Amino acid sequence: MISNSGEPEMSFFSSLWKATGSYTRRIRSFNIAHAGKWSIVFVLIGIIAGSGSIVFHYLCQIGSHYFMDMMAGYRPPPPAGEHHLFQPTATLLNRWILLFLPALGGLVSGFLVYQFAPEAEGHGTDAAIDSYHQKGGFMRARVPIIKTIASALTLTTGGSGGREGPIAQIGAGFGSFLATKLNMSERERRIMLAAGIGAGVGSIFRAPLAGALFASEVLYRDPEFESEVIIPAGISSVVAYCLFCMVFGWGSLFKTPYEFVFTNPLELGPYIILAVVLAFMGFFYVKSFYGITGVFKKLNLPNHIKPAIGGLCTGIIGFFLPATLAFGYGYAQQSLFNELTITALLLLAVGKILTTSFSIGSGGSGGVFGPSVVIGGAMGGVVGKIFHNIMPGIVTQPGAFVVVGMAGFFAAVSNTPISTIIFVSEMTDSYQLLLPSMFVCSVSYLVARPWTIYDKQVKNRVDSPAHAGEFIVDILQKIKVQDLIHLVKKVESISQNMPFSEFKKFFSRTKQHYFPVLDENKRMVGIFSSTDIRGVLFSSEIEHLVVMKDIATSDVVTTSPSEDLNTVLQKFTIKNIDSLPVVQNEDMGILMGMIHRRDVIAFYNRQIQRLKGTPVDI
Repeated sequence: MISNSGEPEMSFFSSLWKATGSYTRRIRSFNIAHAGKWSIVFVLIGIIAGSGSIVFHYLCQIGSHYFMDMMAGYRPPPPAGEHHLFQPTATLLNRWILLFLPALGGLVSGFLVYQFAPEAEGHGTDAAIDSYHQKGGFMRARVPIIKTIASALTLTTGGSGGREGPIAQIGAGFGSFLATKLNMSERERRIMLAAGIGAGVGSIFRAPLAGALFASEVLYRDPEFESEVIIPAGISSVVAYCLFCMVFGWGSLFKTPYEFVFTNPLELGPYIILAVVLAFMGFFYVKSFYGITGVFKKLNLPNHIKPAIGGLCTGIIGFFLPATLAFGYGYAQQSLFNELTITALLLLAVGKILTTSFSIGSGGSGGVFGPSVVIGGAMGGVVGKIFHNIMPGIVTQPGAFVVVGMAGFFAAVSNTPISTIIFVSEMTDSYQLLLPSMFVCSVSYLVARPWTIYDKQVKNRVDSPAHAGEFIVDILQKIKVQDLIHLVKKVESISQNMPFSEFKKFFSRTKQHYFPVLDENKRMVGIFSSTDIRGVLFSSEIEHLVVMKDIATSDVVTTSPSEDLNTVLQKFTIKNIDSLPVVQNEDMGILMGMIHRRDVIAFYNRQIQRLKGTPVDI
């Protein structure tokens, strides 16, 4: 009974409102707690990766001062956004020490790597990519430590390489370590590993946005992003970048003498030539790198000796071309200021390809992005200067070709056109060149697509073991038995009252293995296989007493046109059977035919081939 005051009604709605509000608050608190937990995790990865960048940068500065400056008298110029942390010595340049110094660094670096963490050899980004796809994001805790020391030794004794490989592996290693300690799933560990890559690369090159995009794009050869990585890598990258810049100062790595602009569409002609040149040089770089790597792998020598031999080869080139040693970022800066001749730029590009191939390909430790910036910038400078001499009214700023060359070359060798455009824009603070950079990166990427400096990249998500299970389930759930109705085969059915002696005659002339059993109304009541009849087949004394209903099982596992293939394959697997009866959706007693496991698997494989873009055999 409801009172005139309406209190029971108000009480009911008040209770409902409170219950709804309580439920909503629980959902919100769960979402906030979940988001808060992950934010803390990615901020922590950013802090560690940023700290690793700071430590690694200090080690590189200390090593360069004591090895190259104090011992050999070689003081390469820094980029405008950085400065030497130590006062230069008065030591005169000694090319003979410079010749043997990379071999010494390679010897010590090789011993550390192959004694304690062999996976720390080479360019670390490739190892992190391999861990993402093949190892569930797992990386041993010692790898970042060994990688830091070995890379610093390789690079500061004259070995040619970049900073992004070591710091990517350092950040990735900590992300993997943290995920393992927190008992995260493989998927979560992969995400944390990738966040570490983005944080390390974004901080050391002062390009946080590009670092996050690079971590999600570098995993694949096709222009594809790992969407679940972008936001975590973005959080970690921003934190690491801020931490690094608080210590070493804010601003971009490179400076341009004036703001480069693109205002003349006719300039796209020379930029097309630049893209083709960069693709050709990218081909030379990749083939040289992996050709030399293959030679060293075949050498019948202890592994820790090989980086010393590669260092000696690097030193021989450096004896004549010192600019090709170590990082080389200062020479890329000089290219931006138009301070190097065409000959010097060409020698820098070719020499840098060879010294990087010997330093890293022999088992030394360092990155390949840094050298790519120098090589691409040098070749951009070559093309820019040539066209400036030919058509000064169209190509008015050769330095702009240096910026675009940096982007286009790395896009050609890494298959990362989008993040590379942002990378170079952030590194040089030249956002006005986004249009020609996008144009050149796109062309060079398309021309150079068959090869990549990152050998562990996979073609796309479909080819990644990390996503294999997801795609199998997704694809199978989207396919219905109805889509395979043309593969459903009509079979001979057996009457439940048929004597076994009569069935034996039928069985002698058929190749059928599964036999549906029907009642008088033509409804399926059971099924048996050729295996099920063995007990009666060799017992002639009872075969005239047995009818087929006695042999058939009434617990029939069936499927229907509306069922998905994921469920169908589960039925095949659980019951270990090769064929399933297909019955109508509306009436499970009406048999439509049988579908075979091999036909389902063949159909699925054809769908995978279509997704991969490979030809399908009809």
